[in-house]
Amino acid sequence: MVSADTNLLVSLIARDDDEQVAQSEAFIENGAWVSHLVVAEAIWVLAKVYRRSTRDQIEILEMLLKHRSLIIEDPETVAAAVDLFRAKPRLRFSDCLIFEISKKAGHLPLGTFDRGFSSVEGAELI
Repeated sequence: MVSADTNLLVSLIARDDDEQVAQSEAFIENGAWVSHLVVAEAIWVLAKVYRRSTRDQIEILEMLLKHRSLIIEDPETVAAAVDLFRAKPRLRFSDCLIFEISKKAGHLPLGTFDRGFSSVEGAELI
């Protein structure tokens, strides 16, 4: 199976270059693996460059988890991060994913200097 990088994933979501979209769709047609890092980077790009709202980011993440050709790394952990992001929309999705990866690995509390992030049960303000 092939895997997708951030640019390819953003192309599929943003759909702002017809040629790249067609190339991206053809590349993933038979399935493509997408790492946690690529998901987090793509959501960051969509938030910062494309100015997508938190609501849009959540909808995009849910679409990615259900996509017929994309195999998201550890989809249960990503889904848990989406749930946390929905519950705490002032956080960044990447923080939610970091927290859920740490939680799944059994490595809590998660230390942080971010006061907002420390409001998550299992995160600890340093």
